[in-house]
Amino acid sequence: MQDAQAPRTQDQMAGHLLVECLVEQGVTTAFGVPGESFLAVLDGFHTYHDRIRFIVNRQEGGAAFMADAQGRLTGRPGICFVTRGPGATNASIGVHTAFQDSTPMILFVGDVGSDFRDREAFQEVDYASFFGPSTKGFAKRVERVDSADRLPEYVARAFATAMNGRPGPVVLVLPEDMLTQRTAARPLACVEPAETWCSPKAMADLRAMLMEAKRPLVITGGTGWTPESALALQHFAEHWQLPVANAFRFQDLFDNSHPQYAGDIGIAVNPRLAERVRESDLVIAIGPRLGEMTTSGYTLLEAPRSRQKLVHFHGGADELNRVYQADLTVAISMSAAAVSLAELQAPATVPWGEWTRAAQADYRANLEPQPLAGMSSESPRGAVDMAAVIGLMQKHLPKDAVLSNGAGNFASWIHRYFRYRGLANGHRTQLAPTGGAMGYGVPAGIAANLLTGRVTLTIAGDGDFLMNGQELATAAQFGGKSIIVLLNNSMLGTIRMHQEREYPARLSGTELRNPDFCGLARAYGFAAERVTRTDDFEAALLRALEAPTGTLIEIPLEQEVITTRASLSRIRGGA
Repeated sequence: MQDAQAPRTQDQMAGHLLVECLVEQGVTTAFGVPGESFLAVLDGFHTYHDRIRFIVNRQEGGAAFMADAQGRLTGRPGICFVTRGPGATNASIGVHTAFQDSTPMILFVGDVGSDFRDREAFQEVDYASFFGPSTKGFAKRVERVDSADRLPEYVARAFATAMNGRPGPVVLVLPEDMLTQRTAARPLACVEPAETWCSPKAMADLRAMLMEAKRPLVITGGTGWTPESALALQHFAEHWQLPVANAFRFQDLFDNSHPQYAGDIGIAVNPRLAERVRESDLVIAIGPRLGEMTTSGYTLLEAPRSRQKLVHFHGGADELNRVYQADLTVAISMSAAAVSLAELQAPATVPWGEWTRAAQADYRANLEPQPLAGMSSESPRGAVDMAAVIGLMQKHLPKDAVLSNGAGNFASWIHRYFRYRGLANGHRTQLAPTGGAMGYGVPAGIAANLLTGRVTLTIAGDGDFLMNGQELATAAQFGGKSIIVLLNNSMLGTIRMHQEREYPARLSGTELRNPDFCGLARAYGFAAERVTRTDDFEAALLRALEAPTGTLIEIPLEQEVITTRASLSRIRGGA
């Protein structure tokens, strides 16, 4: 990497300098879709191809999702390049996902030249208005770089902004003429997240609350975690014998096999766990935003003042007391919070031992497959038993495998029945959008394999897959090998479920006519097969694990098998 203090060399194009700045920040992979507005940057990727690779995506939404996955897996900003106008608006779904999920990410947008600005030039967009925080948008910062000499300053600030406080996305707008300017500026040194600390008084106050509690519960979530901080959190929970639940789609933060694990709190939460949250007298939220999904529509914890005592640790000070007025708030990074908590002295005994054991028993009982309410006795869980399918994934996937999904009822099977090992064991293993973005799972899984080389498995619905299924071409081009388990029920299942509940048997807009998914996957260079019986899935999965390419396994799923608990007929009937 270039020394930040190295003497200036001869001038170079700003587009090349930008790529050098990324290399200095430790970036080895960037995602995107080329555009004529940043040709100088593409030329920079050519110059530095031995130090950084540019993954060419098929659509900007898929590129932004891959960058989001990169941010989640590495803890440093995922990088995405798109062109102006349609390129940026296509990428906005990934920027919104990164914002809601608190994922560090930088979107670079090639823009119209400065001499054409503010004339509604070809594909011109006001990005500050579209993305910006000043307009209640969904980026932490939006800046336009008009000076090539200041490019290193803007890039370094973007990295710092994306990682500090509550992590999130930053948008840098790059005028085409700026990128071709000559400059002698050099990259700035690699930016690290700012360190924070926890006051002794806050820890003393928390200890006092714990000493008074009878039914405490920890909820962990959010980003900014490392294997070391996750292990420190585990030590804190063990010292105090606390039950730990993971927030919506952060199931890999605390080991699901740990005897103090209570389950995940999100969509289709275990009813026993939901009741346990309500019965708790002290909720310690470490990292999550406490948004709509994790609180079941702000009912498990009532806003603005919950019945339970509430302690909230979060990286962003502006998130604290924004929805819930907590009894104790601490603005702190997860690394610092976990270390402080692990050092909090516990008493010799606590009065909630049985409470913790019961929480674990409730979680284990929820893992037991049950007949779906409303299904026939001959086929109580459908022709393909999805609980058994998830069990086979658990049996055969490597312990460090990455699992990804988009949005839809299909994801509830993996949320309920798969047991994540936990970040304390060394790796992030779950990629899933808390903001509910369809189409996330396929590109995220491909990115995970390209970035880590680990086995990745995506569970997708038919509607979900078709939003970014074209990224299989990206995987094939760059040697990505992901396994996609596609549940095909020929409908947009989540919306159909809500439709049947609110307007029974009045269907509109939720039926799908699908292509030959296996033929489509083969056309992209993937292996593919169709599984129609539970007994056939294990062999198909083993073949996929051994295949030299990615594999799509299509499972036709009955429309009745709409949730992990009830059939579509039961939902329609309201019983």
